[in-house]
Amino acid sequence: MSAHPTPGQEQLPLGDGDSAAGAAAHAFASHALPPEPGVWDELRGPGGVLRPAWQRFVAQVPVPAGGVSMAEDLDRRVAQVEQRIRLDGVTHNVFAEAGGGGVSVRPWSLQLLPLVIEPRDWAAIEAGVVQRAELLERTLADLYGPQTLLHQGLLPPALLLRHPGWLRPMIGVAPAGGQRLFIVAFDLARGPDGRWWLVSQRTQGPSGLGYVLHNRLVIARQFPEAFASMRVQRIASSYRLLLDALEQRAAQVAQDAAGRANPRIVLLTPGPYSETYFEHAYLARYLGLPLVEGGDLTVRGERLYLKTVEGLEPVHGVMRRLDDDWCDPLELRPDSALGVPGLLQAARAGTVVMANALGSAFLESPAVQGFLPGIAEKLLGEPLALPSLPTWWCGEAAAWSDVRDHLADKVVRSTFPRGGRTTQAFNLGQAYPPGSDGERAPVPVHEDPDAWTVQGRLRFSRAPIWGDGAVTPRPAMVRVYAIADGRPGQQRWHVLPGGMTRVARREDASISMQRGGTSLDTWVMTEGPVDAFSMLPQRLRVDDLAAHQRPVSSRTGENLFWLGRYTERTEQLVRLARSTLLLIDADAELAPPLRAALSQLAVRTGLAPVGVPTLSQSPRHFERALLSALTDTRTATSIAYNLQALERAAMALRERLAPEQWGLVRQMGESFTGALETLHGELPLPAQVLPALDRLALQLAAATGAQTDRMTRDHGWRLLTVGRLLERLQGLTTRLLAFLGPVPEGRDAEHPLGALGTVAGVELLLEQFDSLITFRARYQRHEDLLALTEVLVLDSSNPRAFAGVLRRLRTELSKLPGPAESHQPLLALLPPEGAGLTLARLRELENEDVSATAAALRELAAELLQAANTLADRIGERFFTLAQGQDQRIG
Repeated sequence: MSAHPTPGQEQLPLGDGDSAAGAAAHAFASHALPPEPGVWDELRGPGGVLRPAWQRFVAQVPVPAGGVSMAEDLDRRVAQVEQRIRLDGVTHNVFAEAGGGGVSVRPWSLQLLPLVIEPRDWAAIEAGVVQRAELLERTLADLYGPQTLLHQGLLPPALLLRHPGWLRPMIGVAPAGGQRLFIVAFDLARGPDGRWWLVSQRTQGPSGLGYVLHNRLVIARQFPEAFASMRVQRIASSYRLLLDALEQRAAQVAQDAAGRANPRIVLLTPGPYSETYFEHAYLARYLGLPLVEGGDLTVRGERLYLKTVEGLEPVHGVMRRLDDDWCDPLELRPDSALGVPGLLQAARAGTVVMANALGSAFLESPAVQGFLPGIAEKLLGEPLALPSLPTWWCGEAAAWSDVRDHLADKVVRSTFPRGGRTTQAFNLGQAYPPGSDGERAPVPVHEDPDAWTVQGRLRFSRAPIWGDGAVTPRPAMVRVYAIADGRPGQQRWHVLPGGMTRVARREDASISMQRGGTSLDTWVMTEGPVDAFSMLPQRLRVDDLAAHQRPVSSRTGENLFWLGRYTERTEQLVRLARSTLLLIDADAELAPPLRAALSQLAVRTGLAPVGVPTLSQSPRHFERALLSALTDTRTATSIAYNLQALERAAMALRERLAPEQWGLVRQMGESFTGALETLHGELPLPAQVLPALDRLALQLAAATGAQTDRMTRDHGWRLLTVGRLLERLQGLTTRLLAFLGPVPEGRDAEHPLGALGTVAGVELLLEQFDSLITFRARYQRHEDLLALTEVLVLDSSNPRAFAGVLRRLRTELSKLPGPAESHQPLLALLPPEGAGLTLARLRELENEDVSATAAALRELAAELLQAANTLADRIGERFFTLAQGQDQRIG
């Protein structure tokens, strides 16, 4: 529903231009809410005139056809942006408040309209950011080297030495490659006078580059005419320069270590529960880097290695998204399960290039801002071009005395991290943190002056946001990135021509995405040529091809292995649940062996809880137990639990899965649980459950197809396939054993074939093997055990017969990493050919009672089930834990 402009908005002055452009500007401006007094308006200049850049933007937005209004057209584009975000699976993790528990995955929030920065403004920003990046690099070199800044009083020792981000183990260490910072992020805001101010800086592992890239891809497609006409500078070359700078420095390390020319660089992430895990996976894929967690890396002999399914592979460069204190549990936080033991030692030895180097966290303290002007004069011989907020560190008695009585328009921030990476700001403009009773309690600055910093308050400029039929001004801050430039003859820094703009809901709200902020694409206009650079580097040589093969880390291999297993396991559970519910609701008289087989199988696979009355004892109680267990995520064998496990495995593989495949995995869990929602305490009805199971079966078939036919056949894919085949073999053997029943004794001797002595039992087992159509095509009027044996056991062309599963399994095992002789212990666990039951053996059994054939099938199924369980354990030991001599180093 479109909001109507307030009286007088229609009279907003417009810019010059032809009548069509003027009409478009008028239509756009008529939907804009009045500008706020006392702040810079990014959309309009004095008198309400659209700024020149926005006049050009609006003039290039195509006029909607068919009588569609501009508001309706923009609303349609908003819906397209949201749809693109969902289809691409762009998310960020939101953490609950302390005590709230849990992490929720939310779609990334991206607004339709960009923030536009004109060439003159960008020139000033670029110069100031380059200068500040160089200043921070030299500051680190001094403080971890001669410490002139401390000796000359340009930085108070108490501020540095007390900060947990100051790493004493790195004093005197020259970084490998000669550079400490490769990416520096500066959060900038425009003040009421139109000047840009530095609000904060990030030096450890600045986030946002992945989101910047995706924001650009989405919004540029919405306004292609405006993007081209306004000469918006492209950003791809910045990513290439970052990778080149890191590769150049890592190449020297690789050359010194082993004489190899192609270094191995990885992107280190905290893991799937990181706030910005999506962008880690997205950036790794875009840059062509393996995405690794701390557990994927190990230090041996002061060198860093990646644990792969082929052994240990040397790592020469790390682009990290893990904060300093979590990186090494040996020398930093001992409770860190995210880091790499010994990483600091490898960094000290100069055997790995770190981007960024460990030990820069103290530069993120707001107190440092107050001392950078003097440091700039000392290290650069010039004043800072880009101002920062006025800053008073309370550890200096004179500074606190000057500001303590003038806090009304100030912000009191903690100097050091408090419960997290960033410092906290208290009560925007007052020296009071939140009190436990909801009131405001004074900050005890006098108790620990060093721990507090006061900064001036800045009213951020207002960026235009389209929503609910109106253009609303919102407070905006831009994160700009300085990137190391390794090109000969160039200055050391390059500024990405764009950035991540975040806006708050209102002035007193946070721009943080964790607290309800949203993002904009950032368009930097240029008066020079538009960069047409692609991420493609120089032409490859034949010798380079092997170096560009992506390694499969042990963790990735294990996640792929379980991705295949969970997919197959869930598919088998869905098939069994559907068949069981249909039989119960059919009200047909089931033979006792079939009721016993279904009851046992449901409990054994986790569809029903242990101790539930069997189908023979109480069909309705059994049905209620089955319906209750379907969505029970606490039971490790339920359908809902396996869907969650499947999603967790897929989340850990985001950089390897296509967005459609990841979206399908998420959709399966959401649609299944959503379809079975009921009032509290009520169970879903079979009429509600059966369509949900049918839909889930179709989605699982699509997921299996994507895994089979839309993934590269590397070692990771083979482990996925092996996992799926092992799970299939375990499930099929379990089902055959249940339907055959135990060895008949006494009264049970009347049913030597168990549930397979009935037509209903035969058909149900064929459904579990997904082989009913094949069986009927071959044996139209036969239900005997020999026909079942041929289709479900001996047929190597049937992908769900024992022989078919084993044939594929032997093939994939023989292609796993390692020499051929290393595969023999794994292959020896399986029959050398076929299913382990030959036609000659069947002929021998044919002359005996049918119970002899049933006994042979029980023995075979039990042996194959044991072999599948053992084989799964051996694969884990060999490829995922690097046990049994698999600690060899490669490369």
